[in-house]
Amino acid sequence: MPDRSLFASSTVVKPEWIDYNGHMNMGYYLVAFDHIATDAYFEFLDIGITHLKTTNCSTFTLGSNIDFIHEVVTDDALRFTTQLVDYDKKRLHYFHIMYHADEGYIAATNECLTMYIDMKTRRGTGFTDEQLERFQKQLDLGKDFGVPTGFGRNLGIRR
Repeated sequence: MPDRSLFASSTVVKPEWIDYNGHMNMGYYLVAFDHIATDAYFEFLDIGITHLKTTNCSTFTLGSNIDFIHEVVTDDALRFTTQLVDYDKKRLHYFHIMYHADEGYIAATNECLTMYIDMKTRRGTGFTDEQLERFQKQLDLGKDFGVPTGFGRNLGIRR
């Protein structure tokens, strides 16, 4: 087991996230991954909303996959880990795992690809050397944990 931990964030399942089946609606998994896990991770990486306000650069998501593994219900405590899996001059590829915080099971996973954007031109732009150094540290940390189960999967019916 690695000595260091992946970045973590947390929340509680809100009553308005529950659907008529009595569990969290699939749309709110993305809300939780985006507004809890991604926002917190990007603030940690200094590319979040604070960064946007000072540099007028942000990120746009290019693609996202969610796998729903186990249901969660109102007031369940959730813990997220985030692992940077790859990056280049303009993009980040990262993976979230949503855990039931009390019972420890994996509820869902979310894989995302995002691009760094100059908000004035609304076009991709390059990260700074300082940002790339932070990303490399996160990538190195992630290597201690290996490739997450479910990473890079294709959606389809197995035959």
